[in-house]
Amino acid sequence: MFDQKNGYKYLVAFVLSIPAANYMIGNIGTFCVPDGPCLIPVAPGLTAPSGVLMVGIALVLRDLVQKSLGMNWALGAILGGALLSGLFATPELVLASTIAFLFSELADLAVYTPLQKNRLVVAVVASGIVGLVIDSALFLYVAFGSFDYIGGQIVGKMWMILLAIPVIQYLRKREATEIDETEQQS
Repeated sequence: MFDQKNGYKYLVAFVLSIPAANYMIGNIGTFCVPDGPCLIPVAPGLTAPSGVLMVGIALVLRDLVQKSLGMNWALGAILGGALLSGLFATPELVLASTIAFLFSELADLAVYTPLQKNRLVVAVVASGIVGLVIDSALFLYVAFGSFDYIGGQIVGKMWMILLAIPVIQYLRKREATEIDETEQQS
């Protein structure tokens, strides 16, 4: 649900997703490129750095933090997340990780904010798409000077956003039910 108690849970999950993404990029995958990322398959014939899974989740969790705790908490989470991203990234990826995180999350916030009141699922999906494209392009270009894995990056992050849709729909429906019950009791 979108109350303060759950908002803090979303915030903790958001914060934990950042070091998890950085750890995965260098340590978890079906194949690790020498002096490069560890890769996972995200579609037939398409691979991506393994951290894409956590980045996709982070984009959704940031939206949930904002929905539950408000804009100031979301902005604080973004700034804190950028700092954490820089702290947990390998030395070669500090700049790329920090820049990609900061700009993708701010873009996510800019798209999510005007849509979220009336169209929560649309807001989460639209902001996630904008955020994942920006994150993918910036990270790959700054980290590796190429866009070799951009297709896989986008598909991998999109999987996580698509998997979040039923959860967001459930939370929204549950919130509406609780509001109706509260109004009936008044």
